[in-house]
Amino acid sequence: MRDPFMEALGLKVLHLAPGEARVGGRVERAHLNLHGTVHGGFLYALADSAFALASNSRGPAVALSCRMDYFRPLPPGAWVEAEAVEVNLSRRTATYRVEVVSESKLVALFTGTVFRLGGEDVPAGVGNPSQGEA
Repeated sequence: MRDPFMEALGLKVLHLAPGEARVGGRVERAHLNLHGTVHGGFLYALADSAFALASNSRGPAVALSCRMDYFRPLPPGAWVEAEAVEVNLSRRTATYRVEVVSESKLVALFTGTVFRLGGEDVPAGVGNPSQGEA
């Protein structure tokens, strides 16, 4: 699936499977803030891209809510990845946790919930991974 916004930011899809995705990119000069470190908008776009890919892997979905916490700055040239994992899936909604990591360090944490447009039943054996269903 082609995403012009991801392409404009230089983001790459590294992994995609039902309910999960990993996206990566390099912090370029155009991605910096006035302090000379990565702009929060770049990190948000990275996390949101992984969130969108993971949530739409189960059918069309649109965001209901998102939250992002930032923990550490990144310099130009840093490689950064966002990994989205489904933490809850129901007929109408799904929630994802996205960890933004660089050099094995947590840079930011994003959580998001989507409305599933198709509203299909959840396949047997799939549901809330935190409760042992997978």
